[in-house]
This record gives sequence, structure tokens and C-alpha cells, in this order.
Amino acid sequence: MTMGHTRRNPIRPEPALASYGVGAPRRGPLRRMLRWGGFAFVLTTALLFVGFLRFADSITTLKPPAEPKADAIVVLTGGYQRIDQAVELLEKGAGKRLLISGVHPSTTRAQIRKTTSAPADLFNCCVDIGYDAIDTIGNAQEAANWIHAKGYKSVLVVTNNYHMPRSLAELAYVDADTQFIPYPVVNSDLKTRAWFTDPNALRVMLAEYGKVLLAGARNITGFGRHPGLRSASITGQS
Repeated sequence: MTMGHTRRNPIRPEPALASYGVGAPRRGPLRRMLRWGGFAFVLTTALLFVGFLRFADSITTLKPPAEPKADAIVVLTGGYQRIDQAVELLEKGAGKRLLISGVHPSTTRAQIRKTTSAPADLFNCCVDIGYDAIDTIGNAQEAANWIHAKGYKSVLVVTNNYHMPRSLAELAYVDADTQFIPYPVVNSDLKTRAWFTDPNALRVMLAEYGKVLLAGARNITGFGRHPGLRSASITGQS
């Protein structure tokens, strides 16, 4: 060793410690997967919640047009209040003809006319009964077949307000050329009433929101889509 010069030995890690990987801790694949899975769950939940709020807002603010007018009218069954409203629109000249879609085969024209108190001459000349549809997908297909057969370009769609988004989505899927004008039937004032405190109203809104999401996914992917028509079921069995 030379005077005035010091030799510095580099600090080297102990071999035993180095072999055990002492230093920055490594995250295993399971931990990373759980971490990103948690992020994905929180993000998905937030998006679903925001989507539900937007869906609920669109339902509560949905109103019928002030002066409804179209080539024809389609009402999707699910209650006589819908049919009553559709017949009233027909009487006022809002459309030339009315299709009542999704009627059960055991229900006759006479029963429907009597329940709605529609004038016999109007009902006989301008109302068609659709017995083929078994669900909303079938309603859309049955309506599209009727629209194309009659050559209509614009149609008033009558159904409950909470059912309207899904109905319009299914109609647009099978018939992109027709203009569908929503005419919501409002059973109760969801705008001013605190519907989210009513368990029944909240349950209906959540269930319909879930159906809207499923319908959207089905229409995009085509997976799980079915005709929704009684005639298709009979054909498939034969």
C-alpha cells in the first residue's frame, strides 16, 4: 500500500442474501391478477351504476309527442292501458292503421274491442291483431313484417315508458329503414315521485335495465338471439 493512497474495496452483497433475492419484493402472478381484477370490478360497477342513472333519467323524462302523427301505430301488448291509448290515437287520426302485437292466441278480436270500448266500425276496418309474437324480440319482428307488408315509413310505438328503450332497440335492429316514434304510456309520475324509495318501482327499473344491457349485447354479438315468434317454434318442431 502506498503512503497517501487508500484502496477502497467495493461493497459486494453477501452470496447467501443474493441467492434469496433480497431487494425489491416481487409480485406474484396471482397477486397481480387479483389487483387488476379488483380494478376491473370497481370500474365495471361504476360504469353500470352511471349507466343505470342515465337509463332512469331517460325513462322519467320520456314524454309523448305533443302532436303525434305517423303512417301507422304499433302497440306492444302487456296491459290493456297500452291498447286503450293506441286505440285512442287511432281514433284521433294519429295513424292510418293499428297493429296490436303479441296477443295471446286465446284472446279474440271481440274481447279486445269490448275491453277497449273501441267503435266497431273503426276496429273492424283499421285494427290488425298479431298473435305470433311471444316476447319483445317477437314484437319487433312481427311489427316489421306488418310494416313492410303495408309499406309504411313512420310508425308510432306505444308501450310503457320503462319498456320503450328496449322496444325501440329491438325494432331498430330488425328494421333500420322505418322511423319509429315513441309514444310512452306513463302509469305513474316517476319524475316527481321518489321512485327509488319504492321497492316495486326500483325492482322494475333494475330488471328492465338489465334486460336492456342483455338486449344490447345480444344485438351486437348475435349470441342468444331467437325469432321470438310462435310460428318459428312450430316450424322448428316439425
